[in-house]
Amino acid sequence: MIMSALYHFKATKSTPLFKFFHFKYNRPMTHEIIESFSLKEIAVSGQCFRMKQLDRAPEAFAAETAPDDGVDYFEIIAADKKLHAAQCGSRFFFDCSESEFDAFWRGYFDLDTDYGKIIESIDPQDDYLKNAAACCPGIRILRQDPWEMLITFIISQQNNIPRIKKCVEAICEKYGEDRGGYHAFPPAEALAALAPDGLMELGLGYRSKYIVAAAREVVSGGLEPGELIKLDYDSARARLLQVYGIGKKVADCVCLFGLHHVEAFPIDTHIAQVLAAHYPQGFPFEKYAGYAGILQQYMFYYDLHG
Repeated sequence: MIMSALYHFKATKSTPLFKFFHFKYNRPMTHEIIESFSLKEIAVSGQCFRMKQLDRAPEAFAAETAPDDGVDYFEIIAADKKLHAAQCGSRFFFDCSESEFDAFWRGYFDLDTDYGKIIESIDPQDDYLKNAAACCPGIRILRQDPWEMLITFIISQQNNIPRIKKCVEAICEKYGEDRGGYHAFPPAEALAALAPDGLMELGLGYRSKYIVAAAREVVSGGLEPGELIKLDYDSARARLLQVYGIGKKVADCVCLFGLHHVEAFPIDTHIAQVLAAHYPQGFPFEKYAGYAGILQQYMFYYDLHG
């Protein structure tokens, strides 16, 4: 539903926190009610690095709300697009038209997948996994750009989330197109033109040579991130492992977050520790064939924020 130029929404029994919301804006606004979806959880889940929670309502929303009203605001940049969102429980407002939301953002947020059923499929005897999912039931696996995820997760090697965000933003600001108020993710051509150490000044360290090499392989046609989507998980993973500087964890992250192979199960130090502590006999992949990567996100989030 596209909202009118002035929209008032009063609380109901099903939305106790949504006391009063008052918007004024010059752009179309899309209103959605979405279950099992939390921008706050996704923003700190380690799968995306250009989504952030805002301290106040962005300009697109002139909101008359009290600090304790339960409304959270977000800025999301994906490839060359930018979106502002407001969330209170299962109610969302997005500063875009309904047609734009349906054409791009609905798929980006993976809203057509029933994550509630995925959580219901968890073995009732697995207390750890049940608690992990209960900690972050609003996480969804975003459908992100393969090229952006390739470079982003090369950056993620031996890195932490705040620093990854800083590095990603740095290369976007220096080499991405200025879209007025934000920068798009840089194209392969911009990074391929650099010397192998050309990104070290931005704090990328040894990863600089891996990024430049990957960009050059894309520009030469040897690697086509968009074509990887057409491959099955095993084939895509095998191709990524051939890229200079990419190991198993990065390949699985690109498969999960860039190619939406939700069976991919990245194992970093956090997940390795979880598996050792709670699944010493091995994680029961056979029970969750085809979507273990979604459960990995619950485990990762729970380990960091639970």
